[in-house]
Order: sequence, then C-alpha cells, then structure tokens
Amino acid sequence: MCKSDAQIHSVKINQHALFLEERKILSLPNKIYSNKDNPKLLSYKKKLDDMEDKKFVIQYEGVDLSFDKTILKSINLEIEKGEFVYLIGKTGSGKSSLLRSIYADIPIEQGEAMVCGFDLNRIRKSQIPMLRRKLGIVFQDFQLLKDRSVFDNLAFVLKATGWKDKKVIREKILQALDDVGLLNKTDEQACDLSEGEMQRVAIARAIVNQPELILADEPTGNLDPITSEEIVELLLKINKKHGTTVLMATHDYIVIDKFRARVIACEDGKIVY
Repeated sequence: MCKSDAQIHSVKINQHALFLEERKILSLPNKIYSNKDNPKLLSYKKKLDDMEDKKFVIQYEGVDLSFDKTILKSINLEIEKGEFVYLIGKTGSGKSSLLRSIYADIPIEQGEAMVCGFDLNRIRKSQIPMLRRKLGIVFQDFQLLKDRSVFDNLAFVLKATGWKDKKVIREKILQALDDVGLLNKTDEQACDLSEGEMQRVAIARAIVNQPELILADEPTGNLDPITSEEIVELLLKINKKHGTTVLMATHDYIVIDKFRARVIACEDGKIVY
C-alpha cells in the first residue's frame, strides 16, 4: 500500500528524531556509547519501530507523573492503533493528568513514554505542535468559540495547524461535519446550538485533522443520558470507520456497560486493568 504525503512526512520526522538521538548518544564521552549496538540506542530504535509499524499509539513504561505532588506512579500502559479504551477513576485520581501528559502538557518525571511516534522524554517545545496535530482532544465543557460559526470553529483549528488552501480547508470541514451529522449546522453560531450539538462540533473539531488518537475527557459529563449515549455511539463510529484510536475518560458506568470496550482505571496512584 502506498503511503500518503502525511505518512511520509511523519516517517521523515521520526527518522530525524532517531538521527538526533543517535547522534546525542554516540557523542557521549564514555566508550560504552561508541558503537551502534549499545542497549540504550537499540531500545530507542525498537520503540520507534513499534510506533512506525502502528503497533502502539501509546506506550508508557514505568512512568511517574507529578503536578505539585505525585499523582500517578509506575504507569505501564500500551494502547494499540484502532483500540477504543475507557479510562475510569474517582475525581482527583489522575485521569485528566494522564491525558494531559499524553498531549505533553505535563512532563514525564520518570520512565519512558512514546505517543504517536514522539518520545515524550526528549520532545522539544518546538515539536509539541507536531505531536498535537496527530491528536484530537474533546473536553467536557466543549471549549468552542461561541461568538463564531460552526464552520469558523473548525477553520480556526486547521489554520492554526498550518492549513492555508481555502478549498482544502472547506473540504476537510464539511467531511468532519458530515461524520458527526451536522452538515446542516455549518453556518450557525456555536452559541445557538444545544449542548449535544456543541459536543458534536467539539468532536468534529477533534477529527478535522484526521488524528491518529482522540483523547476524550469526560465528553458526556454535561449531557443527559440519551445524548450521552449518542455521543459515545458517535465516537465508536469514528473509531470503526477511520480506525482512530480513542481513549475516553468517564464516570458514566451506564455507557461503559452498554458499549463494551477495554477499561483501565486510575486507582490509588496507579493504573490498573
């Protein structure tokens, strides 16, 4: 199968990252790093190969997360491409912190972490926007620009991530709105939508860049039970149609019971299965 321009670009970025890491390791004065068979470099290459083969979208090994205090310790987590995974846990247990670490908003204190081909231990500030282009984020409170139209909310994201061709931007927006069933709301102001429609727009915004991974942080938290089920059905549809990996933090056990998928939990400062 031929690779798309985006895939080729991604491979080039990751190959460059590997080159920089190899050069950094090989430049160390200790002779133990003077050949390409050293364990540190081989381990890094293996992780990158796993990500390039799309085996894992998220790979955490022995990761500690801190935000003022230690929140989660010794996280070992692997999520494969195309999986749909629920993340559960009490308020304050670390669910949102784990999601924030995945999009590089909280640093990795200890351990090794790879997300969509990026090494979070070594990622530079200038690379974080490139990582986030591979992610779609859905928030509980929607975080829409309510003084703008539905179309303009999605256009804002595309322009912010480097898209300039107006025809391409329009095509991407209409495709995303079609996927969430809101083509008829293209020109409406975000503030005039129902909460369920706002969350659909938020999902359209998350998928407009065709991400590898969607992070949904309590996406049904502000919705009634019927609308909540519709939103989860929509995320499952996107997961199956596009093969997009979804990690969804939730307290909604009714939804979890109805739409079965893998469940992981934040509990007593650890990730449990």
